[in-house]
Amino acid sequence: MSGKERIARRIALELRDGFYVNLGIGLPTMITAFVPAGMDVTFQSENGMLGVGPAPAAGAADPDLINAGKQPVTELPGCSYFGSEESFAMIRGGHMDMSVLGAMQVDEAGNLANWTIPGKMVKGMGGAMDLVAGARRVIVAMEHQTKEGASRILKACTLPLTGTHVVHDIVTELCWIRVSAEGLVLTEVAEGLTPQEVQARTEAKLIVSPEVRTMAMVGA
Repeated sequence: MSGKERIARRIALELRDGFYVNLGIGLPTMITAFVPAGMDVTFQSENGMLGVGPAPAAGAADPDLINAGKQPVTELPGCSYFGSEESFAMIRGGHMDMSVLGAMQVDEAGNLANWTIPGKMVKGMGGAMDLVAGARRVIVAMEHQTKEGASRILKACTLPLTGTHVVHDIVTELCWIRVSAEGLVLTEVAEGLTPQEVQARTEAKLIVSPEVRTMAMVGA
């Protein structure tokens, strides 16, 4: 199992019947494949789709069915389509029970940086700023370290912020971290790891929960 799949399977455990959930570009979209059996969850895509299904089988993609990241998706029964103004009214109106976003950096205060790197060309900020302001719960799904081995979980973000004090939980292939008023609380670690090993790969100070446990996931 890849680290990204482990993250998606773990976050899928947070879904509940009747939830409306927005999934950010990239890794978060993998969650659609791991919804627990019998659970009714509606995924929203900010480009104007409500009722997003998992990725299509090989060779079965419909070029007219894409998510906000231009990835091919499927539609579930009852799926509906609408313009950007309605899509963002749903988001800004507080109708998303959960938003799962990727990130470049998160810090001890729950600040999020995920939209730009100074000096690099970007297409735009997308809907991230609206999502972190409007969703009832914001979960960051990302790999724990950069390709160079640097921590993505910092004492303070160094990149331009998407939102301040907006992140509720951070999920990586190594652990689950809850953002609290006291700091970052390490509540789960991946099988085979210790809290000390996770801290060694993390710049920010982690508060180890007295009830820290092995990371759970759908299908495990």
